[in-house]
Amino acid sequence: MWTVKVVGLGVVAFSSLELIVWLLRRLRPERPRNEVLFFPSELACVEHLYTLPPSAAPSASAAPSHSCLCSLPHGVETSFSRFLRHVLSASSSLDLCVFAFSNMDLSRAVLVLHSRGVTVRVLSDKNYIAITGTQIGVLRKAGICVRSNGNSVHMHHKFAVVDGRLLLTGSLNWTLNAVQNNMENILITEEPDLVRPFIKEFCRLWEHSDPVRRHKPAARVDAGTQG
Repeated sequence: MWTVKVVGLGVVAFSSLELIVWLLRRLRPERPRNEVLFFPSELACVEHLYTLPPSAAPSASAAPSHSCLCSLPHGVETSFSRFLRHVLSASSSLDLCVFAFSNMDLSRAVLVLHSRGVTVRVLSDKNYIAITGTQIGVLRKAGICVRSNGNSVHMHHKFAVVDGRLLLTGSLNWTLNAVQNNMENILITEEPDLVRPFIKEFCRLWEHSDPVRRHKPAARVDAGTQG
């Protein structure tokens, strides 16, 4: 009988310990997601990523369905496919601030988000917007709001904020050459202390680039009121 009691107490103690561990895991905040990607990226098919639900987009373990018959490798995770997953993970908003935007795969991703009802705002350099091959005109034609800087200073940022919580930033311009041929980097983070300043900067630039505000005529001073 004594042995049974000891065993019983041991089971209770073990169960209580499991409960405490479970509670601590539940109460402990999850660590923010951080990731670094380097380019140039290997070539691989990314067709399946455009049909993944937003919740599955950042997950490297999501099993792709390879219905594409292109000659590129399938089922291969690359720096670019990781980056594209994060972009496509947007479920409510995407704020993009980028100097050069000519990559058609990334343009397609932004158009997919727009078709899903995601609020997309794009800031780009006023001189680059007019360059042949840019995807800015494609985005505008689809109804996506695009603004450019209105002064002589180049808008040279390369960052995006997904759903107001995930920051994608680094040296990478959104061009095919940058993805496939250049030594580039992208930092992906959910650290609030890093994300918030970029949100603030985007909002500042967005307001400053408002064409209505920029082209609003300066208030005229009545000559009769001047001293």
